[in-house]
Amino acid sequence: MEQQHKRRVRYKGTHPRKFEEKYKEHNPEKYADTIEKVISKGSTPAGMHRSIMVDEILDFLQIQPGQKGLDATLGYGGHTRRMLERLQGQGHICALDVDPIEIVKTRERLERAGYGAQILTVLQENFADIDRIAAEHGPFDFILADLGVSSMQIDDPDRGFSYKVEGPLDLRLNPEKGVSAADRLKELTQDELAGMLVENADEPFAAEIAAEVIRTLRRREPIQTTTQLKAVIERALSNLPDNSEKKDLVKKTCQRTFQALRIDVNSEFEVLEAFLDKLPGALAPGGRVAILTFHSGEDRMVKKAFRQGKKQGVYSGISDEVLRPSAEECRQNGRARSTKMRWAVKNG
Repeated sequence: MEQQHKRRVRYKGTHPRKFEEKYKEHNPEKYADTIEKVISKGSTPAGMHRSIMVDEILDFLQIQPGQKGLDATLGYGGHTRRMLERLQGQGHICALDVDPIEIVKTRERLERAGYGAQILTVLQENFADIDRIAAEHGPFDFILADLGVSSMQIDDPDRGFSYKVEGPLDLRLNPEKGVSAADRLKELTQDELAGMLVENADEPFAAEIAAEVIRTLRRREPIQTTTQLKAVIERALSNLPDNSEKKDLVKKTCQRTFQALRIDVNSEFEVLEAFLDKLPGALAPGGRVAILTFHSGEDRMVKKAFRQGKKQGVYSGISDEVLRPSAEECRQNGRARSTKMRWAVKNG
């Protein structure tokens, strides 16, 4: 049967604006010149993710041919690919991701680059289960965990991660499991919601936002989309003075609120705690681990776990201070600015 030609999405004007209209950015292998132009402007092409602190990670992990490694957060596969290059065709990497949508694309992308099952195993698994994964595929000489959300998830309106565009209020890394953020809001009391916003995002307007969410739901008005939640947040802050600072304040409050909800619906702190607790058992003697965090709560958890491990003799060395991306990397990729890297070496 003859395959029907699929027409690209039409758009108004000279340049595509919506995520789904940017067909060239969704095909980086075919339109490399377009990708280069977008990146040169300090932006991330639609459907892509720019890996952060790659050189710093590789310098620390000291990957050697023949070793076994784990990328606990596969994502777009940028870090994975660079680590695979260091193996020079000898050894193996196991890569995990809970996202059933992006994992398929990344596996195919890496296969096209020549990284098949002989050197790479891709599993749709949560890194909280690192003990079970290590029992089958480890122990590992090196482990990387890049926490948070990838750009292609944030930028896709259908995933509901961003307040900037209309989309379902979902926020799940795996939309096939658990409850969406919209449903989660219906489950929480006002006090529970305010407490969650403080714990997950240090939100200074937590009480006002929680009160407005509950008032909205009691009026039987829907909070089912990203823009509906944004409108609720704007109403919660309506008593603030109308000055030049208010717009930026609303923007940052939206960012924190969406972050807090995302952390909650994906149980991100609980997952990280389980990962850190099981991590030493997954590392081979002398094994190295690097973790990238994007939230102060995550960084505190990693710092505490590494310090306790060093005190107990589990780790022979840990990073005394966080490593940060260079000023040049932050200039080229604004999403790198909040990144913190910590590392540890298991006693060997």
